[in-house]
Amino acid sequence: MKYARKDAKSYARANMKGIWAAALTPFRADGALDEDGFRRNIAHWTGELGIDGLFIAGKQGEFFSMSVDERKRSFEIAVDATAGRVATIMSCSDQNMDVVIDLARHAQKVGADYIVVHAPVLHFLKAQDETLLGYYRRITDAVDIGVALWSHPDSGYLMSPALCNRLADLETVVAIKYSVPREMYAELTRLAGDRILVSTASEEEWLDNILELNWQLYLCSSPPYLLQTAADRRMRDYTDLAFTGDAVRAKAVRDSLEPVRHALRSTRPAEKPHAHQKYWQDLLGQTGGAVRAPMLELTAEEKAATRRAFESCGLQLGARRAAG
Repeated sequence: MKYARKDAKSYARANMKGIWAAALTPFRADGALDEDGFRRNIAHWTGELGIDGLFIAGKQGEFFSMSVDERKRSFEIAVDATAGRVATIMSCSDQNMDVVIDLARHAQKVGADYIVVHAPVLHFLKAQDETLLGYYRRITDAVDIGVALWSHPDSGYLMSPALCNRLADLETVVAIKYSVPREMYAELTRLAGDRILVSTASEEEWLDNILELNWQLYLCSSPPYLLQTAADRRMRDYTDLAFTGDAVRAKAVRDSLEPVRHALRSTRPAEKPHAHQKYWQDLLGQTGGAVRAPMLELTAEEKAATRRAFESCGLQLGARRAAG
């Protein structure tokens, strides 16, 4: 690790910044992990797109369909492919605590910068806060690597700002991906922003959160590599403009991406998010690949509608344009 356990929070404050993307995991038609395609994507994201950090094997990465060995292998590939140029955060989420800790130890061993663990499904929802405090305390006791919390509706509940504020006191809890309504993450920023980095996955809210909540971290989803090309880095552009205090130009660049956002939103079947995003990657020249069961593939009609929207959304595929 690049930092001592006792320095996890200060190290994250100094280094966990900018745009972090949640990687989709490319699978070949036979279902195997496409390691070469994954490496090409990482090189493109961290090089031509200027992404600052990668979130590996999360929900976007279909961790739920991967074996423990495959998840570990994806960690290894990401660390090797980034070669220290950008940071990595490995999703160790699982319902089995032994698996979570095994993955966390592997992430620490292979040189990941941080791990993220989402709040587990709690089938009875009794003494919820104390259960979750014990859950995260056990994880942070088992490893020295910095831990990001993750609360989202798929768990069946949302961790409250008050609970997250208590969890922020754990020595190695450094951040949270807080997939909740804005009033909740704004409240947590007020309560615990001095101890953990608060973020959410919504790209549409990212600029306002920089300007209004003084956020430094987008953690994270797929927009950083779906809304951008080597020739058209408008998310990177408006982020950098906001960080330098040019709010007017940042908002203009952010707003100019709305046709691209609409093209993605309007063509994505609700039950096929992974397949849709992977097909969009294919259209961008990245390696999308297949999804694994139980996820569904796009139909020919859905692909045709997506291609039409992609071709008319205004995303530039040619020479690099100037910021703003």
